Amino acid sequence: MKIVKQSMLFALALTAFLVSKAQTADEIINKHFDAIGGKDKIDKIKSMYSESTVQVMGNDAPSTLTILNGKGLRMESDFNGQKMVQVFTDKAGWAINPMAGSPDPQAMPDDQYKAGKDQIDIGGPLYNYAAKGSKVELLGKEDSAYRLKVTNKDGVVTTIYIDPKTYLITKSIQTGSMMGQEMEITRTFSNFQKTDFGLLYPYTVDISYGGQFNITQNVKKIETNKDVDPKIFEMTK
Repeated sequence: MKIVKQSMLFALALTAFLVSKAQTADEIINKHFDAIGGKDKIDKIKSMYSESTVQVMGNDAPSTLTILNGKGLRMESDFNGQKMVQVFTDKAGWAINPMAGSPDPQAMPDDQYKAGKDQIDIGGPLYNYAAKGSKVELLGKEDSAYRLKVTNKDGVVTTIYIDPKTYLITKSIQTGSMMGQEMEITRTFSNFQKTDFGLLYPYTVDISYGGQFNITQNVKKIETNKDVDPKIFEMTK
């Protein structure tokens, strides 16, 4: 009986030790921001501009992305002479997609807008998440990565994977829509490099739309705190 009691005490002590060593979601998030350069740097970013090449079905398309932090995002791509535009603001979204048979600006469906509007925040969904009305839950580990479930105030859920060695975000999974079809969108991040502002940023992003359609974005240039005219986010007529 004495041996059994000692075994139980040892098991309880081991459990308590492991619990005390387990990291919380906030600890992991804080280490992530330290790894990419610090929240103090992100606090100072007012805008971001990038130029990229998007590879789609063997073709390269030039693309630009302009973000005015917390206010708006505008992405433009040129696919074989057809200009595609996607805009999110803090109030609504709109797009021009001639490949879908609509060369004129169209208001974005509400579900698509809610799924993508967090992109106007340069810090990402984990940055000051509680102040933005989001909730984060640590789901444990999968494929040797921490899994964080982020639910924003609109109920949109994003699962974020963080490498326990580097504390960089390696992947995110979210349910979204493309061409009116709901699907799981997986983004895989790699080729991290420092921007002109000293923040680590993934210069390569592979995006899978439900495994049916894949694109790869390779960043060529990033500039921070450029002057941005808010009018570029207004829906043209």
